[in-house]
Amino acid sequence: MARPFKHPKTGMYWLRRRVPADLIPIIGKREELLSLKTKDAGEAKRLHAMALAEIDARWATLRAGTTKLTEREAAEIARDLFDRWIELHRDEPSQQTRWRTDLFENLWRPPTADELSHPLGEIDVDGVKRREMEALAFEGADTLLQGRGLITDGESRGKLARAVALVLQRASLALAAQARGEPGVTFVSSERTALPMTSAPALPKSALSFDDALKLWVLERRPREKTQYEWRRIMNEFATFVGHREAGRLTPDDFIRWKQSLLEAGRSTKTIRDAKLAPIRAILQIAVENRKLDGNPAEKVTVTVKKVAADARRDFTEEEAVTVLKASLSERKPVLRWVPWLCAYSGARVSEVCQLRREDVFQHEGIWVMRFSAEAGDLKTASSERTVPVHSALLENGFLVFVQTTKSGPLFVDLPPDTFGRRGGNGLKVIGRWVRSLGLKDPRLAPNHSWRHRFKTMGRRYDLRLDIVDAMVGHAPNKVGDRYGAHPVSAMRREMEKIPSLILERS
Repeated sequence: MARPFKHPKTGMYWLRRRVPADLIPIIGKREELLSLKTKDAGEAKRLHAMALAEIDARWATLRAGTTKLTEREAAEIARDLFDRWIELHRDEPSQQTRWRTDLFENLWRPPTADELSHPLGEIDVDGVKRREMEALAFEGADTLLQGRGLITDGESRGKLARAVALVLQRASLALAAQARGEPGVTFVSSERTALPMTSAPALPKSALSFDDALKLWVLERRPREKTQYEWRRIMNEFATFVGHREAGRLTPDDFIRWKQSLLEAGRSTKTIRDAKLAPIRAILQIAVENRKLDGNPAEKVTVTVKKVAADARRDFTEEEAVTVLKASLSERKPVLRWVPWLCAYSGARVSEVCQLRREDVFQHEGIWVMRFSAEAGDLKTASSERTVPVHSALLENGFLVFVQTTKSGPLFVDLPPDTFGRRGGNGLKVIGRWVRSLGLKDPRLAPNHSWRHRFKTMGRRYDLRLDIVDAMVGHAPNKVGDRYGAHPVSAMRREMEKIPSLILERS
């Protein structure tokens, strides 16, 4: 499910997501089911987005196959356990007995011949305790690997277990000092030494990982799931290029080299600027603003984009619009029969139209309207949530008959949701291919979005009030004064009906 769902009995929100077929044998289950531990809808959405980002990262790691960990990488993964161990024993620090700090020095030594020749528990209580501590370290390592979706070899698992042991040693020393009442003892993350230590080497200074930077960005910006997916994919692409996933190690030269490689690969300058550099720059900037990074290495790295008139997107001409709408009359699939018409006479986005529900088409003050609501699915902006009148061309062609013969719920049930639970994603592909099959090959023509361009053109051609046109298509007002008051449906219908119906000759 693309959104959190509320348990019918407890009222608690949950995440539920189907596991891709290729990962079921690895994960061992068909769906991810996780309680968000809140009954607040707004908080559930925030936690849901964060959990989805973590799941996507874990799935991407599983698809990447076996990962070999360096000692530095193992230390960075293990540091997450410091706060967990402290929190577990914070109230009763003296009761922490599972980890014996005095045995740490000899923790990983092999068992002696005497230990091997006697049943467990009959000799050397300290030796038995060391084995328990080793098992605890490996248990912690396995938990961290599972949480990140990492598959490692035995050597890497051992490195992580040793890193876990070091973190538990530090945390346990801090707890012991607190239990003794030593002054000035504070609990800090394993990024720094909890207490001065002479026996164990210090952990390397923590570097912000790409995954941590992404989580921070998701938490603060709350982007749509599709945006999260796309930007995570870009970060993974960049990580493959630089050969690591540590944001703290990045330099401007890394981005300049990446930009150069993309140029040499033939990628357009606009794609490099807007779809490659800009996302990573934005993610790192959030880390800088939250003092997780000293600076943004991608800040001043860009590429010059020369605007070419031939690349500008245009709207449908009268002839092209007739071609598409006439062809749709003979289509049996509802998505091909009605989505082009709805876009043509409302200026709505295809994604908005594809997620319409039967209950979103109703009468308001005696006027048939369509409501584009966040309840039906994600909307691009806050101004995208709106109610617009149904144009008479749609009424005359039987749109209401189609609506009334549809069961409650999505109008276009024949259009399956995409990976993010949105019908619009698949709708764009289906309609795009269909429009191109009609012979409209001009690359400047967007089979879906050009309807929005056309609607704005019609607004100017037939002298519609442009502030009302903006309200109907979901564009934010440009002037402060336009934000005052509301746009009555009756006023919208008055302006919309100025746009004449296209004359189609039925064959």
